[in-house]
Amino acid sequence: MEQFSAVVKQISDFLWGWPLLIMLLGTHLYLTCRLRFIQLYTPKAVKLSVTPDIGSEGEISQFSALATALAATIGTGNIVGVATAVALGGPGAVFWIWITGVLGIATKYSEGVLAVKYRVKNEDGSFSGGPMYALEYGLKNKPLAVLFAVFTAVAALGIGSSIQANSLTASVHETFHFPKTHVAVVVFVLAAAVILGGLKSIARVCDALVPFMAVFYVSGCLYILIRGYHTLPETLVTIFKTAFTGQAATGGFIGSTIMMAARSGVARGLFSNESGLGSAPIAAAAAQTRNPVRQGLVSSTGTFWDTVVICALTGLVLVNTGVWESGAAGVEMSKRAFEHIPYVGGIFLCVALVTFTFSTIIGWSYYAEKATEYLFGREAVFFYRLIYLATVYLGCVLSMDLVWNLGDVFNGLMALPNLVALLFLSGVVVSETKKYLWSGNLDAEVDDQGLLIKNKEN
Repeated sequence: MEQFSAVVKQISDFLWGWPLLIMLLGTHLYLTCRLRFIQLYTPKAVKLSVTPDIGSEGEISQFSALATALAATIGTGNIVGVATAVALGGPGAVFWIWITGVLGIATKYSEGVLAVKYRVKNEDGSFSGGPMYALEYGLKNKPLAVLFAVFTAVAALGIGSSIQANSLTASVHETFHFPKTHVAVVVFVLAAAVILGGLKSIARVCDALVPFMAVFYVSGCLYILIRGYHTLPETLVTIFKTAFTGQAATGGFIGSTIMMAARSGVARGLFSNESGLGSAPIAAAAAQTRNPVRQGLVSSTGTFWDTVVICALTGLVLVNTGVWESGAAGVEMSKRAFEHIPYVGGIFLCVALVTFTFSTIIGWSYYAEKATEYLFGREAVFFYRLIYLATVYLGCVLSMDLVWNLGDVFNGLMALPNLVALLFLSGVVVSETKKYLWSGNLDAEVDDQGLLIKNKEN
């Protein structure tokens, strides 16, 4: 088992090494250029995300689809993962995390467009979509579609359920000293109550939970930064300067720390916002939207909030408080940073981790369900839910080292077929963007004959 675990770790390290990072970042740059810096439309996208598209086809509102995607995306990586990146790459890693988020907006937009473009309506009125449908109906490549669905269903059992449950339980146990078995039962019951209710149940919880946890966490970060406002200018200079000159907490040669800052920051940014991995468009496909571009814009805000805002704030807190030089890493570095909130710093971090991880558990369950449905039909979804919930409980009480690495492997494998779809269908994304956004038809929809209806309200 130890040998197997070591092999899996080697595969994970290779998969999340420079080749995949270059592929993902290269796709971000390519789509950014082809879409004429779609990031400039972020303010409009944010406005659309909170504007219901009443009367359009879909199962849940655009905001609910975004909240579900954000629930799955915002997790321990936004806190602990950023701390790990800073420990390895120094303050400069924060700059590369932020850059990766900015560029990733274009990829997340493209994923949202393709998700709605190639989604299918089921007999019961529900919708299914995501990279597997774009690969099958857009690229006519069923084998790649099946591979993506398999990777998603397997990855969810690690990165979505057991790993998140393990982090949640460890945080509660260390903060309040509750027995892990007791925490496991509570987490299992709460997760089952939400997941067994299906998409609308998940969406209702995410609608309430995601805004709360975002405002809660951002408020805590801002409090710490305001307390240390006098060193903020120096912190910003340090982050930008060391992104190109190198300065890691652990020391090392200048050249190696520059590369480590870039690799750590890019890897954490990509892993956190999931742009290019193909998970978020599965939720986007269920949105009530009149055309693919509107949902693409809404989807793109997920990367903006996750990485450009939340991960960047975490990085600023870690550097501005000076804990990045303490020799700590991961959870320990995060704890020391949030101890700058008097009296309740530890409790604050625990609440943030609990909400982040629980939201990821329920968000990823939907991704896995749709992948299972694609592979085996809707009849298999209930049985997969039971398996998923079992891994939630096991994650609370077992060691997760091997599962972490397995989750990373399958999470990375998801990106490969998804990137094929994004690159080979980029012309479709550009065409849809030209039809609706660049031509001023963002409020239009398409009738059964494929013709634009410019004034839907009339």
